[in-house]
Amino acid sequence: MRAHPLPEAQQYAAMMLHELRKVIPSFLTRVDRPERGGAWTEYLAGTRQATSEVVGRLLAGDAPEPRPAVVLTDFDPEGEEKLLAAACYPHTNLPEDQIRARVRRLSTDERAGLLRAYVGERANRRHKPGRAFERTDYRFDVLCDYGAFRDLQRHRMLTIEWQPLSPAHGYDVPEAVAEAGLAQPFEDAMAVSAALYDALAPALPEQAPYAVSLAYRVRFAVQMNAREAMHMLELRTSPQGHPAYRRVCQEMHRLIADEAGHRAVAAAMRHVDHTTYELERLTAERAAEQRRAAPRS
Repeated sequence: MRAHPLPEAQQYAAMMLHELRKVIPSFLTRVDRPERGGAWTEYLAGTRQATSEVVGRLLAGDAPEPRPAVVLTDFDPEGEEKLLAAACYPHTNLPEDQIRARVRRLSTDERAGLLRAYVGERANRRHKPGRAFERTDYRFDVLCDYGAFRDLQRHRMLTIEWQPLSPAHGYDVPEAVAEAGLAQPFEDAMAVSAALYDALAPALPEQAPYAVSLAYRVRFAVQMNAREAMHMLELRTSPQGHPAYRRVCQEMHRLIADEAGHRAVAAAMRHVDHTTYELERLTAERAAEQRRAAPRS
């Protein structure tokens, strides 16, 4: 945060350092020493600026090509084999390469039986299989509205990188807004947001995204192993989830099965919900209201 280009991030870093020194001072003695934390801050800020300038020159004039909203950009074709070998590893004294060679010779039914034993019944999404699912990774390129991105960004069990927020990728008018006859006021608000961004960007490029409505799209990359994917995709496709991020996670799950060909891994994520619901959060809100109205003992 001390190296962040936004002044408010730097200010909060200083405030946090002040408070943390009240409880763990010995861990923070080097943070603001010029030759230690100061040099590190300068390094981070310098590399960010230098990379931005080089990328700006290299990609100047290139426009985004059309892509689906969710693209599986990278995966390991041997991922399921590696996962099965990792499941075997703690239960034998064989070296890993020998286990992989043996797994490679297993029949389809034998592979399925091994994975069934490892995954178990999974009565609910909190029943997670072990660390063998960390043996294979998936990387996705996603374009969705900023509000949905913020919900997915909150997951700590993944790696995520995002591009600067701007009105450049446009937005969708929610069906509920259109059905209510409010599409025009919605689009008017989006136009005001874009105009304010355009006015701020030349002088305040880091602060201008504050003017961008959460309905505008942002592009980001998500990389996660199968264990992390199971956690996020099952949680974020639950019925009470927002339809924007439910669609993203449903498509990620489909791509793991169909494009990566990791159908057994996708099948283990049995609590991913591909159902479409009306008024997703209504049931959850009703349940919360009943809890609030219930007499307290």
